[in-house]
Parts: sequence; C-alpha cells; structure tokens
Amino acid sequence: MEKKTVTVFGKKSWLLGRDEDGINYYLEEPSWDCGWYWGFGYVETYTNNRNPEKSKDISSHQHFNSLFFEGSQNGYDMFKEFFVKTPLTDDEIWKLLDFMKTFYTLRETSELFGFGYSHYTEKSKLDDLKRDDLVKLINKDLLPKLFKEIESIFE
Repeated sequence: MEKKTVTVFGKKSWLLGRDEDGINYYLEEPSWDCGWYWGFGYVETYTNNRNPEKSKDISSHQHFNSLFFEGSQNGYDMFKEFFVKTPLTDDEIWKLLDFMKTFYTLRETSELFGFGYSHYTEKSKLDDLKRDDLVKLINKDLLPKLFKEIESIFE
C-alpha cells in the first residue's frame, strides 16, 4: 500500500490504512478551532472509499486516541490489529503513536494553563496555574513543530 494524501472538503488527510472490510481510514490535518485550541486526531472514512475527493460526506468520524490509546493493549498492537494494510513502516507507526500521544498531552497541558484548573469546577482555579505565556508557547510554537513532524511521516 502506498502513502496517499487527499483533500476532502477543503482539508488535507493522510491515509492511515485499510481495515479487513476494505475501508480506508484517513487522519485529518490539524486545524486551529474556535480561536483557542488545536483540533486534531480525527480519523475519517468517506462515502467514496475509492476516491475520497469525490465523496458527498464523511462515513465515520473517530478519534485517534479512542482507537489506539484506550484499551488493554499498547497502541502499536491496536494499530496493527485494526489495519490489515497500512502504508506506514513499523518505525513510522511507532513515531506516529508517540507524536500523537505527545499532541494529546500538550493540548491538555495548554488547556490546564489556559483555564488555571482542569475544567471540572472553577472553584478549583489556581491563579498560579493560569499561564498565558505557556499556552502561547505550546499553541504557537511546540504544536506546529510537532504537526510538521507528523506530516513528514506521510510524505
């Protein structure tokens, strides 16, 4: 299986692999959403499996962390069992998993520093945890660099 990048509904997506039913799954590129957080980790399938660019809609929308980080197995084994074919080498799969875990960790860290608490109740807000400088560093510098590394896996 060869690496493939498609543009569907104006968004670039990278082929992750094909499941046992022949359905192709794509990782959608990151987007800066609502002016305060990075939307990323969206795994999509499309109504036109053979030619996603001609799809009329998304068939399924899932989250990378739900697919590969939540379960009794490690992410690598879950990835390998989910896809019967993938354009990624084993080394690329390991890198992608590590980069994705890093993304989720940095996004949660940015949210913590942005709110000053873990967003269960504002009663727990600590002024020392509200750090706009760290939010800016994560969102404007660290995550964009990480996204370039992730994209390079699919090139």
